[in-house]
Amino acid sequence: MKGGKKLSGEVKIAGAKNSALPIIAASLLTDKKVVLENIPDLIDVRTMIELI
Repeated sequence: MKGGKKLSGEVKIAGAKNSALPIIAASLLTDKKVVLENIPDLIDVRTMIELI
């Protein structure tokens, strides 16, 4: 790109539902503390968390 001003900043990308559910399930395989960030706020994700 050409231009007179440099660009900078941040972009937050939403987590993907298709990867969130298996990652949540995989977190059950350890007895250690697991912190998941950027998980999408969807009904099926909430339901899975409630079931756990």
